[in-house]
Amino acid sequence: MKRGFKTLAERIATEMREELDLSDDARLEPLELAEHLAIPVLSLRQVSRAAPKNLFSQYFAVTDPDSFSAITIFRGYNRVIVHNENHHPNRQASNLAHEVSHSLLEHEPTPVANKNGQRYWNAQVEEEATWLGAALLVPRAGALSMVKSDWTVQDIAVHYGVSESLCRWRIGQTGIAYQVQSVVRHN
Repeated sequence: MKRGFKTLAERIATEMREELDLSDDARLEPLELAEHLAIPVLSLRQVSRAAPKNLFSQYFAVTDPDSFSAITIFRGYNRVIVHNENHHPNRQASNLAHEVSHSLLEHEPTPVANKNGQRYWNAQVEEEATWLGAALLVPRAGALSMVKSDWTVQDIAVHYGVSESLCRWRIGQTGIAYQVQSVVRHN
């Protein structure tokens, strides 16, 4: 990631929480954030109903529902997020926060696939959206306070509506685990 990106992402996450009037220990609902940002969100089922002959939605809604998470579709400057409502709610939260993060970071739209049919993948852009998405869902200050109060990773994950693996990753990546261990060692 670019130098300073993580600090920028933390600032964006804090600003979004402030706009939504959420404290660091409050649960952020990605659908509410998308609505706040005027980004429509459709489920695969909704897309399938609206365009019944659409092979994309039919395939991912019926044939192979586990292989698709979410995508942001651009039409000019307008964006719409299509997500897989068949996933666990915690994964849906992560998927939606990730897609909203692309918008917040003003990532340029790209084709889904190249001329050869291979999926287009920009690792840096995806890593940035993953980082910001996690920051939106599990704010560092809130998680730090909870860890200091002896909350388990499982308890924090349930509180924020995320998977334990996302919560554990966030606690590790933000230095919370090290910070709390350091405090314990010095007491």
